Amino acid sequence: MALAHFRSVTDLTPAQIAETLELAHDVKVNPGKYRTALAGQTLAMIFQKKSTRTRVSFEVGMYQLGGHALFLSSADIQIGRGETIADTSRVISRYCQGIMARVYGHEVIEELAQFATVPVINGLSDLEHPCQTLCDAQTLVEQWSPKGTFDVGVLKGKTLVYVGDGNNMAHSLLDTGAALGMNVTIVAPLGYWPDPKIVDRAQALGAQTGARIAVTGDVNLGVMGADCIYTDVWASMGQESEQQKRLKDFHGFMVDAGMMARANTGCVFMHCLPAHRGEEVSAEVCDSPVSIIFDQAENRLHIQKAIMLRLMAKS
Repeated sequence: MALAHFRSVTDLTPAQIAETLELAHDVKVNPGKYRTALAGQTLAMIFQKKSTRTRVSFEVGMYQLGGHALFLSSADIQIGRGETIADTSRVISRYCQGIMARVYGHEVIEELAQFATVPVINGLSDLEHPCQTLCDAQTLVEQWSPKGTFDVGVLKGKTLVYVGDGNNMAHSLLDTGAALGMNVTIVAPLGYWPDPKIVDRAQALGAQTGARIAVTGDVNLGVMGADCIYTDVWASMGQESEQQKRLKDFHGFMVDAGMMARANTGCVFMHCLPAHRGEEVSAEVCDSPVSIIFDQAENRLHIQKAIMLRLMAKS
């Protein structure tokens, strides 16, 4: 089924998420099949926030699919001088076959999609980070599938525990886990819990797929039974002024060897990067054999190629 935009994990049905993960796996193991899939097409990449993984993976991904990507910072285009989001979206749609945006307010993604006549991809907003969590799901399927297979069904009944700020990562992990039947627990201090509307949305979907969705402030209880422990920085881009307060508020929430020991045997560690070793995660865990953070980072390339194929490929 063709997709109009990818603003949120919830733009895809559970079946479409599984299909996208399977396509990403095929793109990864059979890259030659897709070398000209987006030949002659151009992706406009709008960046309000700086990036390593988002920029490089989308730009390389478009090249490997036969297309071209344009990097457009706010300082490079007229949106930085007051041109409306609507006008920017309309104009870029006349030149390019797709728009990817990494922004602060999620409303920017929604307005781009409202006025674009080409697909819009959410590369990150303050509300959601859907490309990241689909690549996380791909990584866990690879991790837990029998050798030589890729079975999305292995996620059902597994438990992912996210420890940290109830931010865009927490939101998209809730949506992704609920859609795929994977239990998700968010462990965060009071005052940093995820948006209750998104929690309610995930719990409603989880009731249909068999996923248990929970939020708690109890670190010790929260990580028990985890098959994967996930964290993110405590102060995201734009929250630098809150850094010292957050360091105090998140005391006791660092993922360390003691926390990993309370999880299930074989529990893996994930982080969307960049990581601040000694803050949200200890170096001992981050650089240990149970850490699969660089597999995650690589899969950003493959999942985003799959998303672009589903949105932009003509056949």
